[in-house]
Amino acid sequence: MTDAKTEPTTAPTPEVPALDDTPEQVRVRAAKRQRMLDEGVPPYPVLLPITSTIKQVRADYSGLEAGEETDVVVGLAGRVVLMRNSGKLCFATLQDGEGNRLQVMLSAKEVGADSLAEYKADVDLGDHLFVHGRVISSRRGELSVMAEPGGDTAPAWEIASKALRPLPKTFTSGEGGVGGGLSEDMRVRRRYLDMIVRPAAREMVRTRARVVKSLRQYFDTAGFVEIETPMLQVLHGGAAARPFRTHMNAYDTDLYLRIAPELYLKRAVVGGIDKVFEINRNFRNEGADSSHSPEFTMLEAYEAYGTYDTMATRTREFIQKAARDALGTEVVTLPDGSTYDLSGSWDAISLYDSVSNAVGCEVSPFTRRGELVELARGLGEEIPDHYVPGKIVETLFEKTVGDHLWAPTFVRDFPEDSSPLTRQHRSKPGVVEKWDLYVRGFELATAYSELVDPVIQRKRFEAQALAAAEGDPEAMVLDEDFLQAMEYGMPPAGGMGMGLDRLLMALTGQGIRETITFPLVKKI
Repeated sequence: MTDAKTEPTTAPTPEVPALDDTPEQVRVRAAKRQRMLDEGVPPYPVLLPITSTIKQVRADYSGLEAGEETDVVVGLAGRVVLMRNSGKLCFATLQDGEGNRLQVMLSAKEVGADSLAEYKADVDLGDHLFVHGRVISSRRGELSVMAEPGGDTAPAWEIASKALRPLPKTFTSGEGGVGGGLSEDMRVRRRYLDMIVRPAAREMVRTRARVVKSLRQYFDTAGFVEIETPMLQVLHGGAAARPFRTHMNAYDTDLYLRIAPELYLKRAVVGGIDKVFEINRNFRNEGADSSHSPEFTMLEAYEAYGTYDTMATRTREFIQKAARDALGTEVVTLPDGSTYDLSGSWDAISLYDSVSNAVGCEVSPFTRRGELVELARGLGEEIPDHYVPGKIVETLFEKTVGDHLWAPTFVRDFPEDSSPLTRQHRSKPGVVEKWDLYVRGFELATAYSELVDPVIQRKRFEAQALAAAEGDPEAMVLDEDFLQAMEYGMPPAGGMGMGLDRLLMALTGQGIRETITFPLVKKI
């Protein structure tokens, strides 16, 4: 009988032949990885004896004098972003996920000539590196860790993750710099590289997280309940937008990706959740530009016994709170160095009055469609046949007023025929209680005094069905289940919706693709 062969605990890594178009640096680094494996050195160890972080060391020992040494021994790791190798002394700068940096030093005296030679042979820019050693200040006053072995507990240094691709050219074997090195298109397509090389990209991720946290805190303190509504829906509704369509095999039925959570959040209000909100992902099969993305994040909130005035106050409050929580101020600094003031009370204007002033004649809810079409044509706008008069008025507003509203401004009282989910105005015929909030020339949020009469809502949906038959691709569909829910009695309510990505645009001055961590981009 022969002994059974012992099975290896891990499968051997096969050598992959280099393709002709593989960059030389990738081939060199891949060869290093393979050599490490052949020598029994893991290029991706599962556990390292880390005892501290770069941030902690900088906080605790930044006051060391030039040339001062301590007996404090730490084990830490980070990405190699700068390197300088010499004969018997090597320097590297490690960077953590927050962008904190720390110099590490490796000398032949401390780690041994063989270990230093292995370091020079194995470590490249972009690798994650573990270093164990004493906290010191170099002769030039640079806070550092002098690598030294820790006996059986820790090596002097160890590769924590071998990078097979080089970092962008910004990072070179010298003093180098931070940021740059990537085109705008590449920064969006490979956001992970953007975050490695550009502090502003990492800060945007953290700013976004602080904004979301602030919003949730505001609504929680105000007594709102956060719920989740379906992302896959049998009918698309809650907004005038083109949906994405998909198919569910188990039910053999077509479904739509959510364009808005409105109709389900209102169902919750019917069900007795008087204050409800959701921060959600929406999908609209429309254009993509500097302020529109087909996949985006939205905040929607509904408050029983509130109005569009209630939601205006809340919207101003939570935006100002988000600015304070995320950026420390309500007067934010934009990329060009200018400031944008979100503090205090905000202006409010009438949609119809502002359009009348802009075009030089009175425009009202009763202005004939033909007159509106002529006004639009005079501004170079061609109006589709399916546009109702209210939609033409909104087009006139966007052309003549909206793009020029720099300071935060509530634009109030919209046309009834273009706002099918909104309550009629209490005193102004032909308009509804709706506002749009404009900041820096773009629409940020919208709010209604919600339509809660199921009979009128049904008539509005039927009118939308006619609009769809006449060619309006964004017309809403009649949602019978939602109408039945309303028939059980929905209390008077105010509701609002805001694009979270656009809020980040307002706070940071960046385009929408910069505020979305991983935006959808066209395949090359």
